[in-house]
Amino acid sequence: MPINSFSIGRDCQLVVMGPQGRVDLTYVTGFESRQMTQSVRLDRLDGVPMGAELPKGWEGSFEVERGTSAVDDFIAAAEQIFLTQGSLPAGTVYQYVTEVDGSTSTYEYSGVVFKLVNAGTWRGDASVKQKLEFFATQRQRI
Repeated sequence: MPINSFSIGRDCQLVVMGPQGRVDLTYVTGFESRQMTQSVRLDRLDGVPMGAELPKGWEGSFEVERGTSAVDDFIAAAEQIFLTQGSLPAGTVYQYVTEVDGSTSTYEYSGVVFKLVNAGTWRGDASVKQKLEFFATQRQRI
């Protein structure tokens, strides 16, 4: 019987695949994702309201303590590809969640584009925190 019957942050592992292969993010300290939807509402003539939420992708972010130049190099490579080839390379994110029963759930975020919203603040005797945001076309369980 597990001690926790709920997920905690350390139950999640992430793998980022960019245009030049795997990006090894050192010291990921936070991850969040949200489904994007478009609301559709209507009122039938009989007065009954109806609605739908149409899937419009996923967005989220990674919080990273900078241990290597991996994030900086990843964004620099994507930017260089855009400037030389005129196209924005998409990547893939894999999320592995260890469930409380010991099984693993795997989710694939596809068509992912990234934005480095914070490359870090450099101060003496302080870690350098970075934040990477993303948009994905879809998320599916694999």
